[in-house]
Amino acid sequence: MSPIKRIALSFAAAFITACGTPYGAPVRVIVPRGSTFKSATDSLAHAGLVSWPKLFRAYARVTGSDRDIKPGTYLLKKDTPWKDIVSALNGGKGLVNSITIPEGFSLQQIVPLLAKTLGVPEDSVNAAVRDTALLARLDIPTPTLEGYLFPSTYAFPAGTSARLAVREMVHEFERRWQPAWDARLAELKINRHDLVTMASIVEKEARLPEERPVIAAVYYNRLRDGELLQADPTVQYALGKHVARVFYKDLEVESPYNTYKHPGLPPGPIASPGSASLAAAANPAAVPYKYFVAYPDGHHEFRTTLAEHDTAKRGARPGGTASGTADTAKKTSTPLKTPAKIAAPKRTSSAPTNKAAPRRKTTSAHKRT
Repeated sequence: MSPIKRIALSFAAAFITACGTPYGAPVRVIVPRGSTFKSATDSLAHAGLVSWPKLFRAYARVTGSDRDIKPGTYLLKKDTPWKDIVSALNGGKGLVNSITIPEGFSLQQIVPLLAKTLGVPEDSVNAAVRDTALLARLDIPTPTLEGYLFPSTYAFPAGTSARLAVREMVHEFERRWQPAWDARLAELKINRHDLVTMASIVEKEARLPEERPVIAAVYYNRLRDGELLQADPTVQYALGKHVARVFYKDLEVESPYNTYKHPGLPPGPIASPGSASLAAAANPAAVPYKYFVAYPDGHHEFRTTLAEHDTAKRGARPGGTASGTADTAKKTSTPLKTPAKIAAPKRTSSAPTNKAAPRRKTTSAHKRT
């Protein structure tokens, strides 16, 4: 490029970039590791941060700013001057730490993921999810914020503390909570903590979106009739680890979260439910079902009586046979003599891990296959 063109380009770029005044909410731009300046420019243009990509690349080349860009996720406002954009790319300014919390993740999964993303010790995250101010504000009776770190994608600026990150995730829960759900609490005769707890169980059980309200109805019907919930995910939570199958011995784990032994809902959520599961827990389907069985393709068959349920179990097994015995199923489905308790429980924690016995379990509320 000739000196005259270089000077002309510099003046043109200086004029363009001098006119910008950053405005609006920051826009997220991802610059993958190993990206060229051209690909980074394309990302900036796609995000609406650079209107003239070719001229921007030429400006960076003339100023020597196109040779050392830092990969990562950036938050930049529209109309940010070009000199500030290339400065951010060169110095890593505006970098953020992105994290996605999937629906159904528990604190056991969230804590190490968040610690790694923020670059902080897990102990600091564990302390943050026990923030007494947040627990009191949300009226949570359990010792942690389990269930209240809303599953979503977050972009935390570099240097964000665990406490600030956790507060933002709780604020997202509050933003997503629908006022209409509050009106449903009185009709369901539960409080918000109970609804979040129910939603967390639905989140762990459901594979098909349309089944969420039906699964919620099954558990509400069992609570209404004073029967144990017998929800497998609560046993897995009590064990303190995920297991592919729940065995008979697992059902004996001593924990208030074990709904095969303790009536009513568990003390609190067992995972972070998304909006769909919260909506399902607030608006269960009007169905009489009290049992369901999972089929290999992910769908569930719902039944009203134990006899119907046993037939559905046989159909779910290869060759039309079911594991377990009818006597066991009848025993585990016997209603409790005392009403199911849904009131807010005492603060507690899950029980230690038990090893699985080499025998498959058969549930009354449902059965994994």
